[in-house]
Amino acid sequence: MVASLIGAMFAPRPELVAQELLRVCIPSGTIAKGNWTATGFVGKMFKTIAGFISPSNMPSPLLWGDEQVVRQRLGAGVCELTLTRKYHTFDYPFSPSGVVDFFRLYYGPVNRAFASLDEAGQKSLHQELESLWSSHNRAHGDLTIVEAEYLQVVATRA
Repeated sequence: MVASLIGAMFAPRPELVAQELLRVCIPSGTIAKGNWTATGFVGKMFKTIAGFISPSNMPSPLLWGDEQVVRQRLGAGVCELTLTRKYHTFDYPFSPSGVVDFFRLYYGPVNRAFASLDEAGQKSLHQELESLWSSHNRAHGDLTIVEAEYLQVVATRA
């Protein structure tokens, strides 16, 4: 089995990732991945961040959350492919503003976005991300519970 949960999707050369997944998996072995989707919460968070920073020259990691793209990338290397949209629950014991602060410190894409902005840009990004977390929050008070869609990929190596 070869597995990647919200990891390999961030590699800058996805065609090489797909080749490597297929290379290291034995025939009839399983390739399992979890990938954020563009239409889910994390996709919306990335879209918000993209409004503040220049896009990189690499393909969006969210393309691994698109069924058609996954089919194309794994192609004839797999003989079975099951793609299922699932949800991960972000559950934090602090407010949406605190979640943004947490992500600013510990989540690479958010951390790098803040680091690239001046003070005014950082304040504006913080406000927009806080608004996003707040609008999706199912909890009340100083708690944050948000559902984030991901694509579960389970493939059998040909």
